[in-house]
Amino acid sequence: MTTQRLEAFSDGVLAILITIMVLEMKAPHGGAELASLSGLAELRTLLPVFSSYVLSFLYLGIYWNNHHHMMHAAERVTGATLWANLHLLFWLSLIPFVTAWMGENHFAAAPLALYGVVLLMAAMAWLLLQHSIVRAHGPESLLARAVGRDVKGKVSFLLYLSAIPLAFLSRWTAGGIYLLVALIWLVPDRRIERAART
Repeated sequence: MTTQRLEAFSDGVLAILITIMVLEMKAPHGGAELASLSGLAELRTLLPVFSSYVLSFLYLGIYWNNHHHMMHAAERVTGATLWANLHLLFWLSLIPFVTAWMGENHFAAAPLALYGVVLLMAAMAWLLLQHSIVRAHGPESLLARAVGRDVKGKVSFLLYLSAIPLAFLSRWTAGGIYLLVALIWLVPDRRIERAART
């Protein structure tokens, strides 16, 4: 199987997940009164829903971007890679659910912790996918050289592990950690391009 087919399928799933998330956001009722103080207060109540959507959109965009780069480092797809990719997509498919639950409950502790669990499991699934591709291509492959010690991946994993219990102690801290991990990965990861040039 070619990497293009796997990438196209994954692209489609991620596009559907983003669509589901945006459809979960309900517009406020009313029209002209939104210009009044009561209308602004109603908009403010939607801020947690919108904030959770933005964070999750960011995460799905990061996964889409990095998946694209990783597939360009792969020359072939094995059965293990197919299952590892489905495993990743399973955890990513839960993001709309935890996003809606977290936003609707104004970042309450339990939804915030479960959001972290889903992010942690998606990160683990990513590492399994990465490992299956490296194993199929060998330790001297482009992806193996690009990943190296994978400091960003390890730091992200530890941050998720710390944020999950922190959700029950400090919602702001846990939410800040999730945002921090997204910002770490938002900076374009050029490792694959650099490895391709060497």
